[in-house]
Amino acid sequence: MLTEEECEVIKEELLTSKNPIYLFHDDPDGLASFMLLYRFLKEGKGFVVKAFPQITTSFINKTVDHDKVFILDIAIVDQEFIDQVKKPVIWIDHHNLLERNNVLYFNSRKRNNLNIPTPSLCYQVVKQDLWIAFTGCIGDWYVPDFVDDFVKQFPDLCPEKKTIQDFYFNSTVGKLIKIFSFNLKGDGKDVLKSIKSITKINSPYEILNQETDEGKFLHKRYEKINEHYDLLLKNALSQNPKGKLFIFTYKDDNLSLTKDLSNELMYKLSDKIIILGREKDGEYRCSFRTSLRINLSNILQKAIVGVDGYCGGHEQACGGAIKKYDFNKFLENLEKELIDIK
Repeated sequence: MLTEEECEVIKEELLTSKNPIYLFHDDPDGLASFMLLYRFLKEGKGFVVKAFPQITTSFINKTVDHDKVFILDIAIVDQEFIDQVKKPVIWIDHHNLLERNNVLYFNSRKRNNLNIPTPSLCYQVVKQDLWIAFTGCIGDWYVPDFVDDFVKQFPDLCPEKKTIQDFYFNSTVGKLIKIFSFNLKGDGKDVLKSIKSITKINSPYEILNQETDEGKFLHKRYEKINEHYDLLLKNALSQNPKGKLFIFTYKDDNLSLTKDLSNELMYKLSDKIIILGREKDGEYRCSFRTSLRINLSNILQKAIVGVDGYCGGHEQACGGAIKKYDFNKFLENLEKELIDIK
């Protein structure tokens, strides 16, 4: 968690900014983090960082018209970006700690290596929009310490059992997670409209019950993409996996549903290591998941040696991209690393 002093520093940076830009990761917790800060200040612009979560100098042009840069739920920020952007950079994250200079860097792992998602940290600062913060946290497989407040305020959105799995897959919160995620996918213009619409939402019921124009738009986009998602899920579950690995690849140039699909497959196939790959531009863009008590990130780092690609992330949830011609070699490496794991 953040200290009271850190919360005050972030709040002061927000309140003294007239037109910030928020660079956030393209997943429910990244979107929730942006929503929390934007709705608190009601100024600035959000920009979704897709694919590999890294801020390089290529993002400098996005900051030209803004006075401060807030980076949310992004694993890597290059020092060159910080040095060249010439503006205050406030970075709030929960991935592995990095050494960087001349940046206000807030990371939950600074204290006992605690992995507390970025929406929880942002909620500490703004203390509003409870439902947004909670949806973002559950979307990153974390039950926050304000769960009782959420259950009290939104009992109809909650499952009977209050486990992370039940919140994610057996409650209306799970639908909100998909709505957040699916509205970040597809055509760029639609994504921009979704982001603009979602910043105006004051209640989850505006979306769930389609009570406003913004809510109707967000729900319609969710329904359209969810049809595609359900077909992919059905196709994936028709596979007959053997051993520890569950491998499913598919072709799709327009939608990236691997993160969403891998989460649900991890829930349904809790004894497997899930490997999902979306084929695009000669590579598989992958999501890796497991419920097994192993450090998946460490295993993947060993399996990727000698392979044209990259991967990384958390202990049980990772992402990456592997060239198609090296994918089988990567799987062979991975099988070797898993031999001694029971």
